[in-house]
Amino acid sequence: MTGWLDLGFRSIDAAWWQWTFLAVAGWAANDVWRFLGVAFSGRLTEDSPFFTAVKAIATALVAGVVAKLILSPSGELAQATLALRLAALAAGFGAFRLGRDSIGLGVLAGEAVFVAGRLLGF
Repeated sequence: MTGWLDLGFRSIDAAWWQWTFLAVAGWAANDVWRFLGVAFSGRLTEDSPFFTAVKAIATALVAGVVAKLILSPSGELAQATLALRLAALAAGFGAFRLGRDSIGLGVLAGEAVFVAGRLLGF
């Protein structure tokens, strides 16, 4: 059975259709969560067990990605020595803490150490 409900990625043979399909699908997949967040934001407190669990999971995911990038990198990052990657991490974390938890300062310090190290051949 075919009809207007059988629309798929290749259903319409027009140059604009694939981009429209991707835009609508991307909007639907992302904005549903934004709308739910707005709807429930008044009922959640920062100290609630649910919000604490969400923060813990998000922090663990970020820590896992950072550890993988430092200990088992790929591509151009693998060309840098482990010592340089660890030094950039330490410099970034140190600047973050000394700058009263300034994320921008931490990122800039880590990047500066890494770029300087690469320019010096490490």
